[in-house]
Amino acid sequence: MAAPRKRAVGIVGLGIMGGSFARNLVAAGWRVVGFDPDPARRNEAARADVEIAANAQALARDVPIIITSLPSPSALQATVQAIVEADVARRVVVEASTFALEDKVAAERALRNAGHVMLDCPISGTGSQAKVKDLVVYASGDSKTIAKLKPLFAGFARAVHDVGAFGNGSRMKYVANLLVAINNVASAEAMVLGMKAGLAPQQIFELVKAGAANSRVFELRAPMMVAGKYNDATMKVSIWQKDMDIISTFAEQIGAPTPLLSATLPIYARAMVTGHATDDTASVCAVLEEMAGLKRGKTRKKVR
Repeated sequence: MAAPRKRAVGIVGLGIMGGSFARNLVAAGWRVVGFDPDPARRNEAARADVEIAANAQALARDVPIIITSLPSPSALQATVQAIVEADVARRVVVEASTFALEDKVAAERALRNAGHVMLDCPISGTGSQAKVKDLVVYASGDSKTIAKLKPLFAGFARAVHDVGAFGNGSRMKYVANLLVAINNVASAEAMVLGMKAGLAPQQIFELVKAGAANSRVFELRAPMMVAGKYNDATMKVSIWQKDMDIISTFAEQIGAPTPLLSATLPIYARAMVTGHATDDTASVCAVLEEMAGLKRGKTRKKVR
């Protein structure tokens, strides 16, 4: 008796997030076909038993479900065009990136006109969380399709929420990322205050984590701040800048005040121009240390 055929999914974009989706889905028993223009990412995925397609069009011809995890609206536009030009039967496209609503709406329209279904499914979580399937999917669009894809989402995320009409996934992601942006800078500000006061970084981390001031963002980013090492990025500052621009523009469009988000923007901007563009966003701690004139190992004596 022949072995049952594996469920198949394609992933366009094999970076920090998409690469983790691919590896976890392979581990969950899916046949995964991937594509990324970066040869290093293709090679890394291939070593994890991901089949590599020649391009996005070839991938679309091979699998019925496609996850897109992309760096820019232009990459989304190019991928949508490739899927349309593949001239295949109905495909379901799970768009997992964070983009402006108008970019996603344009992509959905183009795919729908070609007979395909697109879901707006941004992800809540960092690259380190993606590695261990500690992600939440904000799924929006056709509810019946979302329900059918629950086994797929379970292969790379711990939870999926159907948040309603197409675009609500992105709206929810903007809300979540606004809090992440603020909490990340707040965590760095607290760490620098403590270090400037003479407290040991590890002690600050352990005692904040044990108390009422703790947050998931603090738990994820403060260890990097303790070590003062940010090169193993789970979210690069340069990519985060794109997300901040999207949220700020969206908030302005709907007339929602965001004073705390606005206060973080110069800190992230300074990280960009002080050598941290490719570092993790936790590197805002280094920015605040420099602003405070704080040198590691030269903190004040502990206050008794």
